[in-house]
Amino acid sequence: MELLITLAVIAIVVVAVVTLVFGGLRTSIFFTVKTQENVIVERFGKFKKVAKPGLNIKTPFVETTTKPISLRVRQLEVNIETKTQDNVFVTIPVAVQYVIGEENVVDAYYKLDNPEEQIRSYVFDTVRSSLSTMTLDTSFESKDDIASAVEYRLSESMARYGFQIVNTLVTDISPDQKVRDSMNSINAAQRDRVAAQSLAEADKIKRVTQAEAEADSRRLQGEGVAAQRKAIATGIAEQYEMLKQAGIEDTAQQLLLMTQYFDTLGDVARNGRSNVLFLPSNPGSLGDLFQEVRNSLLSAQEADRAANSVDTGFGPGSPQE
Repeated sequence: MELLITLAVIAIVVVAVVTLVFGGLRTSIFFTVKTQENVIVERFGKFKKVAKPGLNIKTPFVETTTKPISLRVRQLEVNIETKTQDNVFVTIPVAVQYVIGEENVVDAYYKLDNPEEQIRSYVFDTVRSSLSTMTLDTSFESKDDIASAVEYRLSESMARYGFQIVNTLVTDISPDQKVRDSMNSINAAQRDRVAAQSLAEADKIKRVTQAEAEADSRRLQGEGVAAQRKAIATGIAEQYEMLKQAGIEDTAQQLLLMTQYFDTLGDVARNGRSNVLFLPSNPGSLGDLFQEVRNSLLSAQEADRAANSVDTGFGPGSPQE
């Protein structure tokens, strides 16, 4: 019975040893590499080969493998605090996208111990050199130029170590909060000034247009009044000629005055604002009114003849040739 127990224990131990040996050999011989990754195989610490994606074989106890090296595009965020030419401190976040080329895996693994730190150093140096020659306003307008300068510097420097720079982005330029508040105040004042100038210009145009309209209205009104007076004068002259032809030349003036008088009364009655109009009622007063109108017309005619005589130099008492 004891012999059977001893043999069973020995068998169990042998199976365990064989399992461990062959399992360890299997894991030390075969290994897999994922897609978009490479693994470097070293023999006694010396580079042997680059293992591609899929199932790979290595010599057990002699060859070792490194950690997987990613071939995907990676992005590094770098925040840089620097000073512009006009002594304004700004913070500039820069995003650098880089990748390791499949043919450059060996250089990328062995030549640089910390590639991200190397990229940071180049970005810091390039951005600070660029910003030192720009004012704050210029830096906002030149974000793309800064990004291009960083990308050119990184591409040239990191290519020696097997890294390819895919893209470089300057995502923002952020000055201090007090500086931002001052810039906002300046921009608001400039917009207020432009708005005030626009309003003043619009008011000026409105006033000029209104003045031109009033001038045109007055001109047209004056032309209308002149045409009306000309028509009245022409009508009176025609009526006077008709009365002369009818043989009532001596009383033609009185008749015309009376006609104009009654026309005036009718116009006043239609368009006047007063409800009461005082007029002479006796014939003598009416005759006096006609006499005054006649005298006024005769005085005006005499004044016109005198003025014409003075202008021509043949007034009363002047020598005649």
